[in-house]
Amino acid sequence: MRSTQVLGRLTAAAPRTPPAPAGPGKPDGVDEARAVDADVPGAVGRELRDLLTGRLADCRALDPVFADDIAERVARFTRRGGRRFRSRLVWWSLRACGGQDAVQVRAALRTAAALELIQTCALVHDDLMDQAPTRRGAPALHADVTAQYTETAPRPAAHRLGASAALLAGDLALAWADDELARLMLDSGLPRDTARRLNGVWRTLRTEMVAGQYLDVQGQATSALTLGRALRAACLKSALYTVERPLELGAVLAGADTATTWTLCLAGRSAGLAFQLRDDLDDVFADPATTGKLSGGDVREGKPTYLLAVARARATAAGDHAALGVLERTVGRADLTPRELTDVRDVLETTGARDLVETKIGRLARQSLRHLAEATLEPGPADRLRALLVEITGTPRPGPGPDGPPLAGAPAAAAGSEAAR
Repeated sequence: MRSTQVLGRLTAAAPRTPPAPAGPGKPDGVDEARAVDADVPGAVGRELRDLLTGRLADCRALDPVFADDIAERVARFTRRGGRRFRSRLVWWSLRACGGQDAVQVRAALRTAAALELIQTCALVHDDLMDQAPTRRGAPALHADVTAQYTETAPRPAAHRLGASAALLAGDLALAWADDELARLMLDSGLPRDTARRLNGVWRTLRTEMVAGQYLDVQGQATSALTLGRALRAACLKSALYTVERPLELGAVLAGADTATTWTLCLAGRSAGLAFQLRDDLDDVFADPATTGKLSGGDVREGKPTYLLAVARARATAAGDHAALGVLERTVGRADLTPRELTDVRDVLETTGARDLVETKIGRLARQSLRHLAEATLEPGPADRLRALLVEITGTPRPGPGPDGPPLAGAPAAAAGSEAAR
């Protein structure tokens, strides 16, 4: 199945609207844009610092315990960040589409900050649903609150408090993200049509994120490991939310035309699927020191990954009852032993699932770059965007293939790692 057919229609975009000329004495934003070019994560970090300082002051005025236990944790988690993939995609999409005036620069940074907050919401809730003990090399938020109150409350009450705190912390991060987008659309000076389009993409992104998370947990509960369901969950959870929509947001803010926006969306969808498939492989095969999490977490949790779905489908087609028996005994087992995880790896190798997924990742990565090459973009920023898509897919340098040019080198396990999220 071509990646462009995995999920529905893309958000439509309006024709490009040239930015209004700068008035006398008004900076045109070019210098500011070039300063951000030099350090996008740093610029987004400063935007978050300013935004979160005000939010924390508001929370502390409400109640100091709430501020310390919830708001401060949300702020710390967000500032700590990962690799800021979504922010960088927004920025380089804007720049590649010619965005550089002062209004566009400020709007892109504020949109990126809002995306980092919605990512905080997603990860805090994800850790709670998975009962993951750590995130980004530190205790997960629910575990951190639980530990804080273990000595002052009965253990069951401390665990309930930790879970409740994580739920509320994610809600708070989402509320702050929505507040920033609403403020941006009201007072940023964006053209009315740009603000309308921005709101449409943001609404779509939030719903897709929740849908992807639900398919993930529903698949765990029901053991729905079909290839179609696995691809759909990967598309919603990563292809759209992580890559395609951030690219679309940048194009919208730049006033890109329909054809350019559409082509960037196609490039993002292919790269986003590759990103999730790489993450599936890394979970089982990559060094935990690189990924930042315990190996085999998806297997223990019974996540409906495409990798496991392929292994099951190929073992069924081949009548390989031994491989099917290993999968039945291990997938969804929280107490999986190292030896049993080795057995799962062997099944993924012998059924050809690992090789098939690696091949699909390479094809999707080349497809992504081919779409990108079809768009009319500013050459310098387009090169940066191309390098970023290669980094996201985590694809090593192959030779030329039928789907596009050779890719620049990238560490295979880095982009999809837990620490990057």
